Amino acid sequence: MNIQQFQYDRFGLFLHWGVYAIPARGEWVRNYDEMKEEDYIPFVKEFNPEAFDPQAWAKAARQAGMKYAVMTAKHHDGYCLFDTKTTDFKYKEDLVRKYLDAFREEGLKVGLYYSLIDWHHPDFPHYGDRHHPMRNHPEFSNENRDWNRYLDYMHTQIRELLTGYGKLDIMWFDFSYNEMKKDKWGAETIRDMIDAYQPDMITDNRMEGDGIYPGSIMEEHPSRTAGDFTSPEQMIPPYGIVNKVGKPVPWEACITMNEHWGYCAKDTNYKSAALLIRTLVECVSKNGNMILNVGPDARGRFPKQSVQILKEIGEWMEYNSASIYGCGASDLEKPEWGRYTQKGDVIYAHILDESIFDIAVHIPMERIESVRRLSDGSEIQLVTPWNGESFPEYTFLNVDTAYHQMPDPIDTVLEIRLKK
Repeated sequence: MNIQQFQYDRFGLFLHWGVYAIPARGEWVRNYDEMKEEDYIPFVKEFNPEAFDPQAWAKAARQAGMKYAVMTAKHHDGYCLFDTKTTDFKYKEDLVRKYLDAFREEGLKVGLYYSLIDWHHPDFPHYGDRHHPMRNHPEFSNENRDWNRYLDYMHTQIRELLTGYGKLDIMWFDFSYNEMKKDKWGAETIRDMIDAYQPDMITDNRMEGDGIYPGSIMEEHPSRTAGDFTSPEQMIPPYGIVNKVGKPVPWEACITMNEHWGYCAKDTNYKSAALLIRTLVECVSKNGNMILNVGPDARGRFPKQSVQILKEIGEWMEYNSASIYGCGASDLEKPEWGRYTQKGDVIYAHILDESIFDIAVHIPMERIESVRRLSDGSEIQLVTPWNGESFPEYTFLNVDTAYHQMPDPIDTVLEIRLKK
């Protein structure tokens, strides 16, 4: 997948899954609890997701309107869901291969998440490291830890993923901080492997730096290890993202359904499908993508709330996806009542608010060929209110409503076709 196809697809699924689903307090549980390795091992031995059904996962993603997916091959705990030859700290079956096969069969593009951090490996810094669970335990000194040995381990695992699983569309590396960035990870070596084994694959930018928009992709002349897109997390940039010379930068907002990435049994603070649909629209209206996370439980199931949210998003996407796929920011400024997305000569008006009056769009009437409600193709009349002649640069759209509510309370989408 090239970056243009990535930007066309706009909507993807993130999957954070692993041993941490058993303590069920999120994927950072070892960090938060400063949990020692020996206290984590019982969960490793117990992990046995007998209900794992990757075909069901893939079907749920496709029906939600998602076009690609990214799953954790290894998270910060170091536990591998793929059949690596480098360690026994892995599941007995190759869960990554099963995920890839199922999602490809469903017609989705596929990606893998790989943590550059590894809290299990004996050569990764322990004491004093900003994120390591043993950061405050001086008995876990860094003496006799060989960083080059860890790099060889990490690079070998990345090579296994790049060479042993067919064509990959995305590699999502996570993450850099303090001096642990770029050259520390051997980013040039990783880039060489990508160019050699997966030249059509795109990557995020988190090998290069920390912050909201890590990596030199924001520079006028980014380095070859900067990645193809930047990755704001749990936030939407106010105006999209441009680099230092004003050139738009591909970006993807990574968003959780509740408050955690990995499964958290007590976290029932789920966002509504309506909010997530509107967030997707906001991303597209600012030339961005959205990747929405699901944290499967220890048995290998999607939480019921996640299944329901995906179903509701899919119901909206079934009728309105044309306003998402292949669309980006409009030439028009954001209107008071909602947002615009645009694809060529077609502008999609996303009406998010109720209105007492006809909807005003900042387009002269003579420029408009037709306006239709996207979900059913019904005509929307172009009108000029008796007191609207003072605004010739606007066209008023008569969205016939009951009690001034929009036909779709989540997002009523109008397709505005401009004359050539």
